[in-house]
Amino acid sequence: MCTGRCSRLVGLALVPMALGCIVANVLLMFPNGERGWTEHLALQVWLMGGLAGGGLMVLCPGLSAIRAGGKGCCGVGCCGNRCRMLRSVFCSLWGVLGGFYCLVVSATGLAKGPVCQDAEGKWGSPFQDISENYLANRTLWDLCVTPPQAVLWHVVLFSVTLGLGALELALCALQVVNGLLGTVCGDCRKPAERQGEGL
Repeated sequence: MCTGRCSRLVGLALVPMALGCIVANVLLMFPNGERGWTEHLALQVWLMGGLAGGGLMVLCPGLSAIRAGGKGCCGVGCCGNRCRMLRSVFCSLWGVLGGFYCLVVSATGLAKGPVCQDAEGKWGSPFQDISENYLANRTLWDLCVTPPQAVLWHVVLFSVTLGLGALELALCALQVVNGLLGTVCGDCRKPAERQGEGL
């Protein structure tokens, strides 16, 4: 596959993933879809791994990769698409950091569990102090009384950001290699294939 086409496909995959991470992180700020418990959120929600890391830090490389898959800065001339490919390498390195940050924050958030109110009325992270894994034993989820469905909300949304962060990390790393190849070797597409491309 041509480096330009590969770059475009990577970019077209990264943009919706970044938007998905942003939406998931924003939803994590409203447990059970309600605003009443925003003062009782886990630290990992406030670290915004999905919003900052998997979202904004990956959106830039996604758009840059799409742009690198289009016409080069000199059209079809001397350098073809090499300048944009080189820029996409640097942006993708930033995206690797963002994907890694999202991955680490999401994994930590899943491991520690949500902040919730127990049957005694105390707010805290009840799954942090027990030896059994709450992810494998759904009966432990009853330790959280308020907000309702807080554990399910927490697990599903952090799983989404974890999965998307891992995919973003892999795709940004792929784009670094692809962009380096495109910078050194140029775009393999023929001039006729580049005609009429707006990006």
